[in-house]
Amino acid sequence: MTDDRAAMMKTVHLEHYGLPLDVLKLGDAQVPLPGAGQVRIKVHASALNPADWALCMGFFPVKAPRGIGLDVSGVVDAVGDGVVDTKVGDKVFGVPDFLNHSTAGASEYAVLSVCFPVPEGLALKEAAALPMAVETAVRSLDLLGVRSGQTILVSGGGTMTGFAAVQIALMRGVRVIATSGNTFADRLRGLGADVLPYGDGLANRVRERLGKAPDFVLHTAQVSGLLPELIQLVEGDPQRVMSISDFDEGHLGIRTTGREPDMVLRYDALPTYARLAAERKFTIPISQEFELFQWREAVEISLSGKAHGKLLLLIG
Repeated sequence: MTDDRAAMMKTVHLEHYGLPLDVLKLGDAQVPLPGAGQVRIKVHASALNPADWALCMGFFPVKAPRGIGLDVSGVVDAVGDGVVDTKVGDKVFGVPDFLNHSTAGASEYAVLSVCFPVPEGLALKEAAALPMAVETAVRSLDLLGVRSGQTILVSGGGTMTGFAAVQIALMRGVRVIATSGNTFADRLRGLGADVLPYGDGLANRVRERLGKAPDFVLHTAQVSGLLPELIQLVEGDPQRVMSISDFDEGHLGIRTTGREPDMVLRYDALPTYARLAAERKFTIPISQEFELFQWREAVEISLSGKAHGKLLLLIG
């Protein structure tokens, strides 16, 4: 590996925590060096996620300065000591090492803590849309214990984690009911899910469609105040409700994806769903693409809740 500690790059990062549009800026930073077992990529695409805004506001156990962009793809340009299965020039996707570096995926270069090859037939930008949605969906469904022959309500089938969870559950032989707005309703039906609109009386509509209560609920939508009704839907058992978007500050007893004891991140699932995506059997919709200098517009759309799919910064 060449010693390029003096090299500089463009990156979107923050010097201190606060509201994303107040603290983020496009500036210069040193090109990061990969550590042992790590690779560095010239970034092609970085996806934006709600987790980026949580990072901006200090909800992660790391100190500023920090970068954003926790889903990324690109071409390997340097490898750390001990890397034997990846070489310079390989196309890869994964998760930046944002815990140990002050920059992340929204940069010209990024060091990856999780790295997998991009399979033939999958575009780099498509690969960048996968990691967070797939990992969170797989982990949530496995923590709930969803099995073939069971039923699940995915509250928020139009979120990217929800869209991934619908597909994964259907592949497992699970009957899926999903709530969705108009943007993704037809696509979800095309996948094989029953689709219901949001709004009052959801529990009754789900029971009428199923003829019974679902076995589980996965809550991915940014809809406040819905948890009591979701608990009622599963016969009052909060342990059958998993949420990635509402951390149960009312202490209703639901399960929350990010706070499960002995939580193990499911990055091991990424190669499987990348291969399925390359075969056009799985997808995470991409709604808009931006250049790095257009980062503010992308952030504004994401924060508005009207992204309607993954937002990508195309950098390479």
